[in-house]
Amino acid sequence: MALIHAQPFDVISLKPLAAKLHEVKSHSLLKTSQLQLMRVVMLTGQTMPEHHVAGEITIQCLEGNVMISTPGRSSALAAGELMALPAHEPHGLKAVADSSLLVTVLLQQ
Repeated sequence: MALIHAQPFDVISLKPLAAKLHEVKSHSLLKTSQLQLMRVVMLTGQTMPEHHVAGEITIQCLEGNVMISTPGRSSALAAGELMALPAHEPHGLKAVADSSLLVTVLLQQ
């Protein structure tokens, strides 16, 4: 079954998942030819190994707390905070608490 994405002009809820956080899996919210929005859900202690994406990205913590590791630095990101990363920047994540993130990726043409 094909993944259903929101369309331009659709309203997308980014409200905290709160008690439902354990029931929701990471998923793509919107994908156009130049932009992808994803809600990433991570439970306490869960990690995402170091990786990189071709486009510039932002990672916004909607709830919880995560550590973002890049070569040479590690930064905490708490609810209400956002970090931008350049294209091809290696990065990994670790959930310090149950967390949900809004990840925005600029896609290359």
